[in-house]
Amino acid sequence: MGLGAFSRSHLAWYTDRAADSDRWGISAYTGRSRALADALSAQDGLYTLVERGDEGDRMQVVSSIVSARSGDELPEFLDDVAAPDTAIISLTVTERGYRLAADGLHDADDPEVASDDAALRDVILRGADPKTATTTTALGRLLLALEHRRRSGAGAVAVMSCDNLPDNGGMLRRGLLSWAHSIDQAFGTWLAQTASFPSSSVDRITPGVSGEELAELGVPRGDRAPVIAEPFSDWVIQGDFPAGRPEWHTAGATFVDELAPWEDRKLWMLNGAHTLLACLGLLRGHVSVADAIVDDECRSAVEAFWDEASAHLPSSVDPDRYRADLVSRFANRRIEHRLSQIALHSQLKLALRVAPVALREIAAGRSAGGSATAIAAWIRAGRDGLLGSATPPDADLSTMVAAVSPALAASAAFLSSVETAMNTLSPVRT
Repeated sequence: MGLGAFSRSHLAWYTDRAADSDRWGISAYTGRSRALADALSAQDGLYTLVERGDEGDRMQVVSSIVSARSGDELPEFLDDVAAPDTAIISLTVTERGYRLAADGLHDADDPEVASDDAALRDVILRGADPKTATTTTALGRLLLALEHRRRSGAGAVAVMSCDNLPDNGGMLRRGLLSWAHSIDQAFGTWLAQTASFPSSSVDRITPGVSGEELAELGVPRGDRAPVIAEPFSDWVIQGDFPAGRPEWHTAGATFVDELAPWEDRKLWMLNGAHTLLACLGLLRGHVSVADAIVDDECRSAVEAFWDEASAHLPSSVDPDRYRADLVSRFANRRIEHRLSQIALHSQLKLALRVAPVALREIAAGRSAGGSATAIAAWIRAGRDGLLGSATPPDADLSTMVAAVSPALAASAAFLSSVETAMNTLSPVRT
């Protein structure tokens, strides 16, 4: 579920490179757009992945997608999920695609969720044909398809989130099971016993590109769905695959017993630094990550934040090596990762990527100055009208910090650090 650029630069790419790739194929569904599905179908699921490094482009054709369909082709989706040889159902639908409430459970107050709930009850409780139902949310469609799988008698399956979220497998499990149990205990019990929910940490910068940029890549003539990505990629996975899986480890994926430290490394050091660079970089007149990271003030702010994050990571995840990799990745000018794109929904991103580091620093008796700079840059950029629709209100400092983390706002010392950072930031804009 999900056929965007990141899914094709990551999941599909690893599957294509696995040693047993000839035994596996991906039946892919978009969210609701038909254009991409049509483009890929017209070229038999093949597309060009362009790795953009400092020394030039490396192109490869990815062939792991054997079918590409629009997300509204619900009967076909149901049959794919119910097929006995379907081993994994993956989701790459972005944070918002899960439509979960603040407690992490299904959001019964969401109108689309409520509409899907009524359709699911008609199928699960009253025996209606799943193929006559209409569901529109990602989890609603998935539950409908899983009910179809239950009726078909197909066996166990792995349901795997590939989105950039902490404990994404656990989050998906809680969201699905809460909804399933609220409809029918028997269905919820079957799902809990039949499906596994692996968690994974995904990492590969895959920027959005314009049509003009794609036209200049020199990809094979007629490719309507090429993808640009950085050469670096990382995938760390925890969990079981009861029906089997591709040999992703032969393509570079890492399987671990404890994912949390790897998630923290990526979420704090890559994503946290991205959010910091986006807000501070926009303040200083930059357009891309590559522009911002060579600005001394931006680089110093990132290094200070990395010092704080690294202090709370175990040596087993090698934060020093990852940090060095990040510097070269950020400085890759041939990957134009726009700050305006990264800055979207900065308040939520700061809560997930920066606040946990700040709280650990405060608990350790330190000032969390690097984390404070990230929040200060967000406040300043918002007040200066640089964050578009994400612009925060012109509220007092404590209210702004509380919007990111109430616990941080309760610390007078941290509020002081944010205020100091706001007074020392040096915007440089034309």
